[in-house]
Amino acid sequence: MNKKKMNIVIVGHVDHGKSTIIGRLLADTNSLPEGKLDQIKEYCKNNSKPFEYAFLLDALKDEQSQGITIDSARCFFKSKKRDYIIIDAPGHIEFLKNMISGAARAEAALLVIDANEGIQENSRRHGYMLSMLGIRQIAVLVNKMDLVNYDEKVFNKIKEEYSEFLKQIKIKPKEFIPVSGMKGDNIANNSEKLEWFKGSNVLSVLDSFEKEKSLDEKPFRMPVQDVYKFTANGDSRRIIAGRIESGSVKVGDKVVFLPSNKRSEIKTIEEFNSSKKKEISAGNSTGFTLTEQIYTNRGEVMCKEGDKLPFVSSIIKANIFWMGKQSMQKNKEYKLKLGTAKIPIKLKEITNVLDASNLSDSKKDSIERHEVAECILECQNPVAFDLVNEITHTGRFVIVDDYDISGGGIITEFIEDKYSNLRSQVFLREEKWYHGMIGFKERVENYGQIPKLILLTGPKNIDKKSIAKLLEKRLFESGRKVYYLGIGNILRGLDSDIEKEKREEHVRRLGEVSHILLDAGLITIATASDLTVDELKLLQEIIDRNNVFIIGIGRLENGVYNLDLNPEEDINKSVTKIIDLLKFKGVLFSL
Repeated sequence: MNKKKMNIVIVGHVDHGKSTIIGRLLADTNSLPEGKLDQIKEYCKNNSKPFEYAFLLDALKDEQSQGITIDSARCFFKSKKRDYIIIDAPGHIEFLKNMISGAARAEAALLVIDANEGIQENSRRHGYMLSMLGIRQIAVLVNKMDLVNYDEKVFNKIKEEYSEFLKQIKIKPKEFIPVSGMKGDNIANNSEKLEWFKGSNVLSVLDSFEKEKSLDEKPFRMPVQDVYKFTANGDSRRIIAGRIESGSVKVGDKVVFLPSNKRSEIKTIEEFNSSKKKEISAGNSTGFTLTEQIYTNRGEVMCKEGDKLPFVSSIIKANIFWMGKQSMQKNKEYKLKLGTAKIPIKLKEITNVLDASNLSDSKKDSIERHEVAECILECQNPVAFDLVNEITHTGRFVIVDDYDISGGGIITEFIEDKYSNLRSQVFLREEKWYHGMIGFKERVENYGQIPKLILLTGPKNIDKKSIAKLLEKRLFESGRKVYYLGIGNILRGLDSDIEKEKREEHVRRLGEVSHILLDAGLITIATASDLTVDELKLLQEIIDRNNVFIIGIGRLENGVYNLDLNPEEDINKSVTKIIDLLKFKGVLFSL
């Protein structure tokens, strides 16, 4: 019978004996390859070094010569209950980035403190790292008890002080264990030299850790990597591809893509050079065709209807570990990479920071290198995510600053943004939408176009209607299905029951009318004056932002408009630029 595997990370200050403890576990559980122990002893003898169990892990010669673990070493050992993959993460401050990448794969942790040296700066920092990464199953090993004559008072003092610290960061360790990695006390067997200690040894506490649910048992998540369109030999497949991070799906399952909220049903499961499958699960890179053709993009998360769905918001609460050479500043734009999404973000608020020098919590306006911060991030666009303690892969992210990965973090809490209620209404609308017998794909293929809203906006005194009407005429004359949605017609008709000052409701209704026209397959052209960034974002919540092209006339604002036009330019040239944009984006194609 195959035993389950568990990933364990071991962390602690440099030279506190992590690698020695792992080496002892390997030796005492008979998990070493045959002859490995003798090989290391012979190596130490030939190099005039005292034998250390740590050398069982330190395979790299430069690591052995320096006496520190530089990268995260992985090894395997077994108990009667399960098999373990144990990650020895580096303890030196300069290698904290490697420590985090190693710990990110762990389900539980061992944190080592030297009984002789006591609690060090990195002892606290590593505790914070484990908290930040959402690892809650932790045992603290007070190592090198042989150097303090197995003194119970030394152990109790460290336990009391470190327990108080862990309480502050909301970690309740499974157990504190006095050990000696070098002598083998309380590693795989209880030690007579520590008879005053009545708790578990290291091996038994590892066996007491609870195994996480398998990824297959969790809700389905597949960040969309790419969309492949085939045309050769009559092949009209449109394959949505990515790696399944959790859950499973089968042909016939209904799926939803977030944050766009587009829905369809799985028609086929596609894999390169492989026989057809009816079902597929976590860990596989694959592709899907859908019964109802939809247009989705990289960065969306494919989910399964009926599963618990991810959160969607433009504001997230997160714990961040900063590794950039330059500090992370408020109001500076960074890029957040979550799954396959890459979104501009800003640091909105820092709740508190663990100061690397004095290990105190403080309120600050920036996050320095090697600091851990609890903060609020504001995304330019809404993003789909899970909390890290629910689904790890869609709850962790990295932050890019000037093309360098400068920070990493986990999402700890969902915070509603100003559009959350509207988003819920739109979600319900899409879920309950009544479709006719003509599908989206049929309209697209019949009309030779992808329906979009083209919104022209700018100051009130600039003529936008003339450009909109000429654009409609030229598209119509080229055989396109297009409609100019005169904003005045809505104001004097549908909106006649609301006051002119209630701009948000006017924008909402413009969005809902446009949504209906897009569902009919039409390219819809509308104009509106002096729309703010918030009003444009409101519109993009009602209509999938990928289906809205915002044309700015006489007003430039980075990151908002798809195209900026000069109001002094000839109107025909302006219309030609818009049509070129539509062709470039694949909105218009040959009939």
